[in-house]
Amino acid sequence: MNPVEVTAARDAPQDAPLLAQDGLQTHLLLTVAVATLVLFVLLILKFFQSRKSSRRAVLLMGLSDAGKTLLFVRLLTGNFRNTQTSITDSSASYRVKNDKNTSVTLIDLPGHERLRLQFLDKFKASARAIVFVVDSVAFQRQMKDVAEFLYQLLIDTIILKNAPPLLIACNKQDVTMAKSSKLIQQLLERELNTLRVTVSAAPSTLDSSTSGSASQLGKKGKEFDFSQLPMKVEFVECSARGGKGEQSSAATEDLEKWLAKIA
Repeated sequence: MNPVEVTAARDAPQDAPLLAQDGLQTHLLLTVAVATLVLFVLLILKFFQSRKSSRRAVLLMGLSDAGKTLLFVRLLTGNFRNTQTSITDSSASYRVKNDKNTSVTLIDLPGHERLRLQFLDKFKASARAIVFVVDSVAFQRQMKDVAEFLYQLLIDTIILKNAPPLLIACNKQDVTMAKSSKLIQQLLERELNTLRVTVSAAPSTLDSSTSGSASQLGKKGKEFDFSQLPMKVEFVECSARGGKGEQSSAATEDLEKWLAKIA
């Protein structure tokens, strides 16, 4: 036998254990890497879930006289009560109607122009969800003011970061002249698009009125619609007063179902 072949045959059995050991080490390293990655992902998920679970507030927002306070009272007690324009916030625990038997904190915020952004800044970080109440009867007249307030809400950096679900509650549907939720959505999207273009061309106090606001609403270069936002936006029709005056029950079923869903 050739001396070289003899040497190779003698060395081969010695190399095999080394190769097997290298393969085992590689397998162990891969296993550790995968386990570390999985643990990291689980920790990140737990962190975001804990942040969301710590946000238990549902903010009731909107212009003055939209019916926020009466909705607040109806949800908590089921009763009608004459209300006045709020100048401060009101809060209470509300037990949602679902199988989980969970509760959220309803917070009724003032809608006065000089107060509403101040109270938004106070509570926005704790918002699990937002109910933006619209007066469906006066909407045509108030559309610009509603859109400006909603614009200020939607460009807020904390709201964009946390992306709480947003419900546009089209209130006062018991009145014959009330606009439908579908029409209100269409008109709001159109008005917000116009407002976005106007602000982009000539920045106004709308951009600086909230502390920490983003510069762009929706997707640049496209007509605005609510699907472009990071949070889910839904519309419902409701009536805090009810269809038969003060003695009747409120028409808030869709609102209550939404609250049960987001709780």
